[in-house]
Amino acid sequence: MSWDALKSQASETTEAGLSSARVDTTTASVARVYDRFLSGKDNYEVDRAVYEQVLQIAPQAPQIARDNRAWLIRVVRFLTNNAGINQFLDCGAGLPTAENTHEAAQRLNREARVIYMDNDPVVAAHGRALLEENDRTHLVMGDLTKPDEILSNPTVRKHLDFDQPLALMHCATMHHVPDSDGPRDIMKTYVDALPSGSYLALTHFHDPGEADPEGHELARFIEGVFANSSMGSGFFRSREEIESLFCGLPLVEPGLTNLNDWWPDGPRLGDVPPVDRVLLGALARKP
Repeated sequence: MSWDALKSQASETTEAGLSSARVDTTTASVARVYDRFLSGKDNYEVDRAVYEQVLQIAPQAPQIARDNRAWLIRVVRFLTNNAGINQFLDCGAGLPTAENTHEAAQRLNREARVIYMDNDPVVAAHGRALLEENDRTHLVMGDLTKPDEILSNPTVRKHLDFDQPLALMHCATMHHVPDSDGPRDIMKTYVDALPSGSYLALTHFHDPGEADPEGHELARFIEGVFANSSMGSGFFRSREEIESLFCGLPLVEPGLTNLNDWWPDGPRLGDVPPVDRVLLGALARKP
């Protein structure tokens, strides 16, 4: 769908109220499981059950969530300070934790605008607090697998200028989208809507394959736990499959890499553990 068509659709769409969603405590939530991995308190017994299953065999697994959050903050700092980006669309944002996208961006540029998008009612509850924090931070409820609806959402259209470069954040989102839903087609719709000079930041579970037996075994185990839990998803893909989600956009150096190797805050000490090898990330720029 063209951007002109999206603008027309936006005028006919009304945003669902954040208070209308109900919390399902019988099914594990992606946002709440990640919250538990980050030592948060906004989770339920069903979410903690998934966490404990993974932890029993892979006690280093919470580091995946922490590394993902640290990477996001480094990327936001780069985008704000070096690339001059002042508007962000953070898809599948999850629950607030120490240092969020808007905090990292607005610390460097008080005028930076951030739209968070998620489909979890618990995230919505926190979103109401974000709406009161400042008039440049907003949250919309939506399904990230329906990019046309996200891009045409009235709040997104009101607060983000698609005539100017922006940053699209997809951190730890697309590995919850099965192949049957066409993850690359979903990303292409997002990428096609981005104006020139925009950036795409994306992290994804990685299966390094049989060339890395430890990493491969860890990837297959965690994927199995997620698939057999009520959360139901968490797909580990090959490097080539992850690269395809950038839809041909040129990657910012050092490209698609282990998160701790992407402009780290300090030198790496010691060998790369298996847990570091099952999550990759990159930042790409649209020419």
